[in-house]
Amino acid sequence: RVEHPAGGYKKLFETVEELSSPVTAHVTGRIPTWLRGSLLRCGPGLFEVGAEPFYHLFDGQALLHKFDFKEGHVTYHRRFVRTDAYVRAMTEKRIVITEFGTYAYPDPCKNIFSRFFSYFKGVEVTDNALVNVYPVGEDYYACTETNFITKINPDTLETIKQVDLCKYVSVNGATAHPHVENDGTVYNIGNCFGKNFALAYNIIRIPPLQADKEDPMNKSEVVVQFPCSDRFKPSYVHSFGLTSNYIVFVETPVKINLLKFLSSWSLWGANYMDCFESNETMGVWLHVAEKKKGRLLNIKYRTSAFNLFHHINTYEDNGFLIVDLCTWKGFEFVYNYLYLANLRANWDEVKRQAEKAPQPEARRYVLPLHIDKADTGKNLVTLPYTTATATLRSDETIWLEPEVIFSGPRHAFEFPQINYKKYSGKPYTYTYGLGLNHFVPDRLCKLNVKTKETWVWQEPDSYPSEPIFVSHPDALEEDDGVVLSIVISPGAGPKPAYLLILNAKDMSEVARAEVEVNIPVTFHGLFKRA
Repeated sequence: RVEHPAGGYKKLFETVEELSSPVTAHVTGRIPTWLRGSLLRCGPGLFEVGAEPFYHLFDGQALLHKFDFKEGHVTYHRRFVRTDAYVRAMTEKRIVITEFGTYAYPDPCKNIFSRFFSYFKGVEVTDNALVNVYPVGEDYYACTETNFITKINPDTLETIKQVDLCKYVSVNGATAHPHVENDGTVYNIGNCFGKNFALAYNIIRIPPLQADKEDPMNKSEVVVQFPCSDRFKPSYVHSFGLTSNYIVFVETPVKINLLKFLSSWSLWGANYMDCFESNETMGVWLHVAEKKKGRLLNIKYRTSAFNLFHHINTYEDNGFLIVDLCTWKGFEFVYNYLYLANLRANWDEVKRQAEKAPQPEARRYVLPLHIDKADTGKNLVTLPYTTATATLRSDETIWLEPEVIFSGPRHAFEFPQINYKKYSGKPYTYTYGLGLNHFVPDRLCKLNVKTKETWVWQEPDSYPSEPIFVSHPDALEEDDGVVLSIVISPGAGPKPAYLLILNAKDMSEVARAEVEVNIPVTFHGLFKRA
């Protein structure tokens, strides 16, 4: 077990300046000649406005990063996304829009009357696109989890425009983890108001770019609606599972209290985090729909409580759905532990906090698709390669027990990535993850989900980001390619950060491209081939 007494991880949460133009990175090792394109990533880059701090990991203003690879040379560029939240903060030199865990106080320059009237405008929802970037047709969008996404130029990193999803489909927001199929079709999920005011979850589909070159957003539609376990309290949803024939939605006990959310925040100084609560009795409900018909399967899958942020992969096998997840055990919300004060604490305190938090575990659940009442009381899983079970109970629910595919005390396998283009929604063998050590990212890990074998890259006082797999153009095997990660190494030597390239086969270093600037934490991103 690696320790971090020097606290170098604090550099992940430090404000940086954007660049006016790309800088050249210093390469050691050899960049594969076939690696041509850009790694695009999002994360927070501004952690305070003047004297006003942001309090939560998901509050800092969105910074878009790009590493460009061309003929063995690497450049690095970054720009703040010109969201309303950012532009208004820069203009007024204060936090103007309430963020996930930071309340924006009313404008001190306004008199009591204009403040009173602004209460009736309701909440101004943030557009701070710090979580991910994804393609729609020929366009690229930076996003968070609200109804606002931001179109960006992937070459210059300039902000093009804010887009309001509510203008296209009936959702109150959408996740930062859409599924993008090989033909360019985009699927996503978001909370919405369903029939007779009950809450529900809508799956939205954005078709690929057509010959008419019209913006595919105009053709987006709701394909299926999942019901909500509690008509007033939707669960927090961060990602979902997709195969060629099915959509899997995991409904966790982390709930959004809509009454709190809709009651005028400004009257009581609330933020998004204040609207979450846990349902301590429901456990987890899993829902399945047929993708093409948009039809809900009437099967009630149940299991014990966990938090879920990231699906690893989902696939069909012989009348079963295999659902691989990065879970955190229990119903307490993991985001309660991601306040910047926690993350910037000294190592002993960081460890003390993580001891109390839900414990991470990568799990495989197996969902039977064909149910026979005659099998009540039996385990329905007949696949030879898994210990996961699904037991039909007399109340017609199906109780699931998982197979554990990775577990270490306070060591998470998180931010999972796979060879997405070839293996998403299909049987697969490998996943690549970021290893969190008491919430501190300190290693990269490859996991064989069949044998549970692991390969690890780790260096002292080095803090990597989500690993992104890039397949070799002539790949024959699932893991023929490289893994890309941004690493900060604040302690060692003159160069504070670098882009790391690993051989995906054995997680050995191929090359690194060092830069002279610090790079704060990034969450998600993609590799855009040249």
